[in-house]
Amino acid sequence: MTDVTGASADVLHTLFHSDQGGHEQVVLCQDRASGLKAVIAIHSTALGPALGGTRFYPYASEEEAVADALNLSRGMSYKNAMAGLDHGGGKAVIIGDPEQIKSEALLLAYGRFVASLGGRYVTACDVGTYVSDMDVVARECRWTTGRSPENGGAGDSSVLTAFGVFQGMRASAQHLWGDPTLRGRKIGIAGVGKVGHQLVRHLLDDGAEIVITDVREDAVRRILDEHPEGVTAVADTEALIRTEGLDIYAPCALGGALNDDSVPVLTAKIVCGAANNQLAHPGVEKDLADRGILYAPDYVVNAGGVIQVADELHGFDFERCKAKAAKIFDTTLAIFARAKRDGIPPAAAADRIAEQRMAEARRR
Repeated sequence: MTDVTGASADVLHTLFHSDQGGHEQVVLCQDRASGLKAVIAIHSTALGPALGGTRFYPYASEEEAVADALNLSRGMSYKNAMAGLDHGGGKAVIIGDPEQIKSEALLLAYGRFVASLGGRYVTACDVGTYVSDMDVVARECRWTTGRSPENGGAGDSSVLTAFGVFQGMRASAQHLWGDPTLRGRKIGIAGVGKVGHQLVRHLLDDGAEIVITDVREDAVRRILDEHPEGVTAVADTEALIRTEGLDIYAPCALGGALNDDSVPVLTAKIVCGAANNQLAHPGVEKDLADRGILYAPDYVVNAGGVIQVADELHGFDFERCKAKAAKIFDTTLAIFARAKRDGIPPAAAADRIAEQRMAEARRR
């Protein structure tokens, strides 16, 4: 009998025994010929087939990859429920550095694994994967979204992800300051990749002052070259969250940005960003509330992208998707109102609304 200990035991405990678990299915995938190691996690199909992107990332361990897939897929259940989509939550992670091991053979092998689930999981882009990658995956799997327009898809979903985050910021400003405009507000963006890059444009058009940082110097330089006025850069996230006079902090990179170290020193009055799983652990949302910092739940405001890829399954129409993503403004305001009414943090209010929709679907 094998003794399961350490990190593996932690993953199994999360899956079967913790409040963060409850997943319907977790699939471990391996294709030695191409070097593929992947995890597909299906959290819920209560509202319909699980929908969520594929993350390609050099995890420190396989256990860390499984844990990330569990967390991300659970978040997708809540995101899709709050976006009003008829989809449950799923997520996949491919283990490895995409700059080193990504290949056509690997993506095709991954597509075959997704296809083997028979439509229970619909995949799309995420960190480390792009429209061109989904075009390759789609050659083996018809349950693939985020493809290029040339291949019947909707293209880059970061466009509407950024638009949705912008709407969440406007709603946050309306709630806190009584006016949805961001003109004159100082906004710090951590991560100016696919989504952060698009977000900068929306904010500049609205008259905001922007401070950016990114672990990649080329990403920062690209923004500064494109927008020599209205944008400045700082060395790292530690400097960004301490920026004097910061009105809004937008985490737009990887998760866990709001933690026991960052929250006590955060100068912003609002947190609203595109990153998934921004709260490092349960209880951080209360720490934010205790400091008087308004938190716009990440899975609510960053839902523009999943709205776009879900629409692709039914014949993509950009204007229809943009209209749906614009409703993130109203959804965010409704969450703030529910939080105030119930005397709870906004993250808890959003969870209650999402859980109610999923529970009602299970009873049908």
